[in-house]
Amino acid sequence: MTVFSFFDVAKNDNTKQKTENFYHGFVLGLLVELRKEYEVISNRESGLGRYDVMLVPRDLKKDAFVFEFKVFRPNKERTLEDTVKAALQQIEDKKYVTTLLEKGIPKEKIYCYGFAFEGKEVLIG
Repeated sequence: MTVFSFFDVAKNDNTKQKTENFYHGFVLGLLVELRKEYEVISNRESGLGRYDVMLVPRDLKKDAFVFEFKVFRPNKERTLEDTVKAALQQIEDKKYVTTLLEKGIPKEKIYCYGFAFEGKEVLIG
C-alpha cells in the first residue's frame, strides 16, 4: 500500500491493460526469487489459451502453480470475489494445467490462483 501510487494502478477503462501489466510485472518480480526451485514462466500457451504465470517445479514431485490476473470490471462483476471466480473459471475453461499434466505432475499437486485487482485493492483466491 505504501510502495506504489494509485496512479500506477489507475482504474479507468483506457488503462485496464496497463494495470494488468503492472501487477503482472510486480508479481513476476516477487517470484523471481523462486528460480532455484521453480521454472517461472509467463504468458505461454497451454491448453486452449495463454496463462499469465506458471510455476513449474524443478522437482516434479513438488507442487505446481498457475496464476491468472484480472482487473475488476464493474460492468461484468459485482465484487472482487467475482473477479477472482472469473480468473479461476478462465484457468479451468482454457485448460491451462495441460502443460503441467503433460509433464507428469498429478492434478492434486497443481494449485490455481486467481488474482483480482481494483486500484490498490488485491484479492487472491
